[in-house]
Amino acid sequence: MSLPALLAAGATPSPSPSQTTAPAVPTFQDAQKSATNAAGWVEQNWSTWLAIGLRVLLILVVAAVLRVVVLRAITKLIDRMNRTVQGVDGTAFGGLLVNVERRRQRSQAIGSVLRSMTSFLILGTAALMVLGSFQINLAPLLASAGVAGVAIGFGARNLVTDFLSGVFMILEDQYGVGDSIDAGVASGEVIEVGLRVTKLRGDNGEIWYVRNGEVKRIGNLSQGWATAGVDVTVRSSEDLDRVKATLDAVGEEMSKAEPWNERLWGPIEVLGLDSVLLDSMVVRVSAKTMPGKSVSVERELRWRIKRAFDRADIRIVGGLPTVAPEEEPVDPTASVAAPSVYANAASPQVEAASPISPPRPAAR
Repeated sequence: MSLPALLAAGATPSPSPSQTTAPAVPTFQDAQKSATNAAGWVEQNWSTWLAIGLRVLLILVVAAVLRVVVLRAITKLIDRMNRTVQGVDGTAFGGLLVNVERRRQRSQAIGSVLRSMTSFLILGTAALMVLGSFQINLAPLLASAGVAGVAIGFGARNLVTDFLSGVFMILEDQYGVGDSIDAGVASGEVIEVGLRVTKLRGDNGEIWYVRNGEVKRIGNLSQGWATAGVDVTVRSSEDLDRVKATLDAVGEEMSKAEPWNERLWGPIEVLGLDSVLLDSMVVRVSAKTMPGKSVSVERELRWRIKRAFDRADIRIVGGLPTVAPEEEPVDPTASVAAPSVYANAASPQVEAASPISPPRPAAR
């Protein structure tokens, strides 16, 4: 009897020795039962999974939209700052008060910091919310992140200090490109401001790389205004009224001349006597100038004062007086011969050289 006939008759053929170790083939009923169980599990949990999926999708959409909106707001803020700078630069005092390159770099740095912080906060919060939606315990993750943050903070504390110092320097506008500053460790003109390092060009042309965390104090020589001061030393016998009138004429003439009328932000004032000595007196002259232009104003002012004093026959004195080399005193006895021992009649040499007198006869 064939195998189909046996199956049709309901008889089960006895397995051959070669078929005893073969795996059982799943039947249609088993597949149907598995499908039924899977359908039941899906029917029981589909609402939960659908809620989780919708929650995750909502979190991602809200995070993406919020990030785009905040970044666009930051970009508009930076563009408005740049437009304000360009508008001020077109005014009469714009070139004196505003450095376009400085403001541009400052706005770019601020925008970069704000964008990075915004992206980190929004995306990090969204990632934690997504993990929480899958019923994942975030306590170990947050603890590990805290330990890693502490370790990184101790290991890279200099880098963190430099970064934070650079952020606050830029936000507070302590200095910028084109400013002349004294940072303690180095001084010069700022050519680049970064979040970690500031580049300075010294007076001799060298470039200094100063870490922002090492700067403890900053002296900005380019903000606000500067003071040009000149000390004029004249003889104590000069007429003070004539000296003051000459200095006032020099200051008025210089205030009207180009380009000093733009570099001077106030009148040149004669402050008065700074000191009075026995043979000289010092008159102080001062003026308020543009930032960084005090040295050139002082040089020009000295030049004009010297020429004006020469025309007015006012002598400028100062410094140590010239001392002629002292001559050795003349010895009055240098041309006189040394005294002779024979000049003294009672000297032993005179007695030895005197002739022996004959003996006197004895008296009777």
